[in-house]
This record gives sequence, C-alpha cells and structure tokens, in this order.
Amino acid sequence: MRPSVESLRIFEMCVSIGSFAGAADRLALTPAAVSLRIRSLEAELGQALFTRVGRRVVPTPAAVTLAREVRRALDDINVALEAFQTRTAPLRVTVPPTFASRWLAPRLSSYRAAGGAAVELDISSDVRDPTAFDIAIRTGRGGWDGLAEYPLMPVDVTPMLAPSLLAARTLGAPEDLLDFDLLPHPDWAKWFARAERPMPAGLRFSPVDYSIFELIANAAVGGLGVALLSPTLFRPLLDDGSLVAPLEPVLKGPDWYFVLIREGDQRPAPRTFCDWLCEQTRASLDSVPSE
Repeated sequence: MRPSVESLRIFEMCVSIGSFAGAADRLALTPAAVSLRIRSLEAELGQALFTRVGRRVVPTPAAVTLAREVRRALDDINVALEAFQTRTAPLRVTVPPTFASRWLAPRLSSYRAAGGAAVELDISSDVRDPTAFDIAIRTGRGGWDGLAEYPLMPVDVTPMLAPSLLAARTLGAPEDLLDFDLLPHPDWAKWFARAERPMPAGLRFSPVDYSIFELIANAAVGGLGVALLSPTLFRPLLDDGSLVAPLEPVLKGPDWYFVLIREGDQRPAPRTFCDWLCEQTRASLDSVPSE
C-alpha cells in the first residue's frame, strides 16, 4: 500500500522542523494526530523513521534521505499546480480609472497577442486587500506593507485647455491664468512652485469638482476651464489638437505610478505582466517629446 501524499507531507515537516510538536503547530494539527500519522506511515513502509533520544525524536539517516526526496517532489507538485492555475485563472489587475483608460487599455491587446494570461481588470483607486489582486497599479511614494514595489513613471501635470477657450487670448506666463477659469485640482499650488511663481491671488476656480481626471479632461475639452492634466496620459488629446499645453513647466512627482506584487510571489504570470508593464512604460516615456 502506497502512503498518501498527506502522510508524506506531515513526515517531511517533522524532519524539517525537528519535532512532532513543531510540525503539528505549523500544520494546525494536534501532536497526537501527527504521532498517529507517523506510526501509520512507518507501518506502511515497514521500517522505523525516527528514534527516540531522551525526550527528542531523531530521524534515521534513511528518513532524512526520504524527506529530502519528498520535499523535492512536493515542490514539483506546487510548480505544476501554479502552472495550471496560471493557464486557467485570469490575472487580476487593479488599476486607477485614468491610468486604465488612457494608458493601459490601448496596450493590453499586444500583451494578449504575445501569449499572456487573460487579464481581469478591477478599476479602482482604493486600497485593496493583497489577496484580492495579483497585480496592483497605484500612485504614491512607496512603502506599501507586504508588497514588492516597481516604479513605472512619475505623476506629471501641466495646464491644458481647449483651443476654443484660448481663442485670441495669450497664455504665455503663469500669471496669465488669472484670465481663465481653473478646474479644481489639489496640485495647482505645487505647479506654481514648479514654475517658480507665487500662486496669484484672485485665481478663479470652477465651482464643480469633477473628482477624477477623465471628467476633468472632458470638461477641459468642452471649454469649461484650464485643467491640470498629465501630458503623458493625455498625450493623444494634445496630438489631435483637442487640448493645448501652452505653458512650459511640467510638475513631475513627488508621487509615482507603481506596479505592486505580493512579496514572495514567484508565479510566472504576475512576474511576466510586471516586466511587460515596465517595458511598456520605458517605451512610452521614450516616445514622449521633451518638454
């Protein structure tokens, strides 16, 4: 009769930990259950696996060799299961709305065409439990507990507006923004500091807080005011003339976009997707005109 995989797993843990009690604690079993399993395994194999030395149990040399081979076999099983899950389960990616629609979505088809796993997007900027995703893209300055962090690109913003709003007026210096309605954004003061200008008194801000960058961009395209937007994410609106960015200073950072993976996660699918994101980021930044 062949021993069960569970019996061999418990046996290997006993050898690895060096005690039945320690193995029981690691496996969430009682010491009595572990002892009974080892006695049954010895009966099935027809030989003793441990000898008592005082109050300790010590594996025999043959048991140490067997445990080493069992560990290798269990590792092979784990690799096979992870490969199976990679092929069958979608890769769960949580990503902020604007980054998803303006940067990630246009590139995802090329990732699938290259043979990547199916991707399931969770569009959100909220903090997620690490067990609820395989990959997270978030903005911040780093320091997420339990997560490995890979910086993608700095969060960048510069004033952008519709050509129809600019019309015959001049917007050649930060002070000229006094002649326009500004769409609310928390980084206006930081942008003026980047432009090495004091934030003028009397700036007019729209009473509507559009809350997300996509809505802010739509309001700017509609001529409702000057928006502080990312020239990286909204480059297509500049290229097709929907918006213009007449002022040179671009605020970059201090926040960055990061791709996050659970620490110790060695599964191929998340690692491959993370590498692909980093490669795509480098390519997109290389293609952006210098400011």
